[in-house]
Amino acid sequence: MADRRRARPAAKSTGTTPKGSRKAAWRRALPPSPTPPAGPTAPIPDAAPSAAAERAASVVEAAVYQDGVRVSSPGTLADTFRELRRAPDGMAWIGLARPTETELLSLAAEFDLHPLAVEDAMEAHQRPKLERYGETLFVVLRAARYLDAQEEVDFGELHVFVGPDFVITVRHGAAPDLSAVRRRMEETPELLKLGPEAVLYAILDTVVDGYAPVVAGVQNDVDEIETEVFRGDPEVSRRIYELSREMVEFQRATRPLVGMLHGLMAGFTKYETDEELQRYLRDVADHVTHTSERVDGFRQALTEILTVNATLVTQQQNAEMRALAEAGFEQNEEIKKISSWAAILFAPTLVGTIYGMNFEHMPELGWSFGYPFAIGLMGVVCASLYVIFKRRDWL
Repeated sequence: MADRRRARPAAKSTGTTPKGSRKAAWRRALPPSPTPPAGPTAPIPDAAPSAAAERAASVVEAAVYQDGVRVSSPGTLADTFRELRRAPDGMAWIGLARPTETELLSLAAEFDLHPLAVEDAMEAHQRPKLERYGETLFVVLRAARYLDAQEEVDFGELHVFVGPDFVITVRHGAAPDLSAVRRRMEETPELLKLGPEAVLYAILDTVVDGYAPVVAGVQNDVDEIETEVFRGDPEVSRRIYELSREMVEFQRATRPLVGMLHGLMAGFTKYETDEELQRYLRDVADHVTHTSERVDGFRQALTEILTVNATLVTQQQNAEMRALAEAGFEQNEEIKKISSWAAILFAPTLVGTIYGMNFEHMPELGWSFGYPFAIGLMGVVCASLYVIFKRRDWL
């Protein structure tokens, strides 16, 4: 069975569908996903399962398609394998969330997945990349979403295996929500019948479009940080650092995508990629390039803001030190004045204290010039000290 899949090329557009209608159908699938259809017939979302469901099984949703229409919705991987064998020209789309090693090994055995790719899917925490193993593409994407309440960016990881008749998505984290991708593709059979390549490009578009709200949220944070910096908020340095770390992660998620998409575009001719898919991929590449440039701009802006904040903090500290120095100088001047007057007043106090002891044998007590001499001595000492302190600018 694996040999049959490897020998059969990826599904291409048929002559029964006019080119213009394919183009219109493709563009109808690109706008944001509409509200999920209500009622019991609505497809099971390919979103993050509940905690209980995730413990029970990591298969979020599996389906087999033929000519762009879902023909079965198996509940297990084994059922999916059987249903795909029954569909001559079918395509299996299997969505997993944090799968177990046993599940990945069963997929590897059924679809002949390369051991290195399977190992990467088990370990997660991979950088965005695109590897080709024979007729199977292995793509690692880093999705992102902006959390308004926490004002931070949450990153998820998505691994995609794309073969001639299968698409396997392995999600690590809450983002991205692939239910919208599956729903849009199922609502546009003309697009889905183009095969696994169309599913891959739709997933790429969803991941890249998810960067737009993140860019808007980060732009708002940068604007707020600029206001806080010039307002002198003491907590702004921490916020700048945290946002800079998130921009490093965001840059690691977006920058490799530019080379990945150009690598896919380089294989258009070799792998006979549908013309409409080529246009779509070029559009996604333009969006990725724009997002990558914005992220680079955010990093540069945050670096400059951090420099400005450090300069403002230094200026504020210098102003405070200057104010303290001026206050200390004024205080020293006052201390000089107080010390000078205390010294001047100390001289007459000393003379008066000595002659106020009233000892019986003090020669000056019986001297007729004793009193004028004491007064004069007090005046001379006080005047001399005043002149000395005045010349030294203490008074």
